[in-house]
Amino acid sequence: MRIALGIEYDGTGFFGWQRLRDGNSIQGAVESALSFVADESIQVICAGRTDAGVHAYCQVIHFDTNAQRSERGWTLGANSRLPASIAVRWVKPVAEDFHARFGARARRYRYVILNRAVRPALQARYVTWERRSLDAAAMHQAAQALVGEHDFSAFRTVACQARSPTRCVHAISVMRDGEQLAIEIQANAFLHHMVRNIVGSLLPVGCGDASPAWIAQLLAGRDRAVAGPTAPAQGLVFLGPAYPPECGLPVEVTLS
Repeated sequence: MRIALGIEYDGTGFFGWQRLRDGNSIQGAVESALSFVADESIQVICAGRTDAGVHAYCQVIHFDTNAQRSERGWTLGANSRLPASIAVRWVKPVAEDFHARFGARARRYRYVILNRAVRPALQARYVTWERRSLDAAAMHQAAQALVGEHDFSAFRTVACQARSPTRCVHAISVMRDGEQLAIEIQANAFLHHMVRNIVGSLLPVGCGDASPAWIAQLLAGRDRAVAGPTAPAQGLVFLGPAYPPECGLPVEVTLS
């Protein structure tokens, strides 16, 4: 039987999603909990790996098992063994050919910036602080140059292992709500640090140090060395992947 799970997590205190020989990983914690419930070794595959300090609203994973458990049994059993910073949101049996990574048609991220003179306390784990005033409209205008299929080498970390730098961005927006700016981006897939590098390049535009046209110039130049710095991890949340309706998953991870 193949099972799909939706999980949320606070990435603070973990070395990222991927299982490590030493050090806390979200994958390791999830596999340990599910193995306990199944009474057999469970290995999971996720829709998209997240880095250290990055959070997820609805990461989707799948695994194969011989264990017969109800959806409620998997959910409550796993959550009883997971740390407080990780929770299973839902469980669904899926077809044998379902694949959490390769079956996803899109992935969505949100990056949140607290834009005020005073550093955060309560929100420190979930936002990036920028004391300089940011022009959200200029950032939004600049970001539209990224929509479509492009070579995103300018926003790709040197450690990225993807075979191709080409990705298709479906939509990107920059919105202000009081002291917070939210940058949301949807694409078919992402390169390593792609979202954080885009944010790091939009910040100079928001501060007035670069014109909105600079983002298009960076994209065309394909040179990571001249783009902005990588934005901190804690402002980034993986909202989740999106699958075709025939997969039978909850609405929050289904293409509309």
